[in-house]
Amino acid sequence: MTRIRRFVPFASAAVLALVLSACGSDGGDSAAPAPDATDGALPTLTEGKLTIATGEPAYSPWVENDAPESGEGFEAAVAYAVAEELGFAAEDVVWVRTPFDTVIAPGPKDFDLNLQQFSITDQRAQVVDFSSPYYETAAALVSIEGNEGADATSIADLQGALIGAAVGTTTYQVVDRLVDTDEDIRVFNSNEDAVQALNSGAIDVLAVDLPTALYLAAVELTDGVVVGQLESEEGADRFGILLEKDSPLTDAVTAAVDALREDGTLAELEETWLTDAAGAPVLR
Repeated sequence: MTRIRRFVPFASAAVLALVLSACGSDGGDSAAPAPDATDGALPTLTEGKLTIATGEPAYSPWVENDAPESGEGFEAAVAYAVAEELGFAAEDVVWVRTPFDTVIAPGPKDFDLNLQQFSITDQRAQVVDFSSPYYETAAALVSIEGNEGADATSIADLQGALIGAAVGTTTYQVVDRLVDTDEDIRVFNSNEDAVQALNSGAIDVLAVDLPTALYLAAVELTDGVVVGQLESEEGADRFGILLEKDSPLTDAVTAAVDALREDGTLAELEETWLTDAAGAPVLR
């Protein structure tokens, strides 16, 4: 297993653990060496510093306790790993906060990099740059404590649960193919309608993508639980690091992400923060 890099961030003595779903630059198949910040090759917003943005607030498991400087949480950990690949020490990383919607717009940015679960799309790539993907989303199931199927540890454990999903979504297709239940899957016009059905008890379990499941369990559902992930590559969204359009850093950041993917770091960070810490095991 690849040994994960460790940091002692400037604002915390916490040691970075292993970490983890929107594309302009998509990166190549092989990782080229990223320029080293120490030789002045990277023209960052502030000389000698790497300014990284995240949301306000930033939620677990992407950033733990709304404290990205701790290096804890999937995207916080990825950010410090990318910074190290680029040649920046942990104490040279500066964090700022940005709204999600306004970032995906033309114009100058007040950050070098932004990790905020941005899905890579052609439309967005017209006005911003993206690195190659650091995460591809998975289908997942979310429920409420005490519901049928909420404590499932395998697909077979979902046999008696009423499962719902939004019509036309890839998660509906995945759960329909993988899960054999006593009842037909309940179909809703939107995720919002499906969440309402889960809250009202009309369904026991809701099928969504993993980032949505994590958000619902942490923020919108009382006693919400992520049941687990379903193994499938159907319709996965890819999350990329966002940069200003035509940023001189895009190629270097993509090379850094590619290197972390190839040496197994991204997979281990995902296992730590999105599977283990977030309680989202793969159901088989």
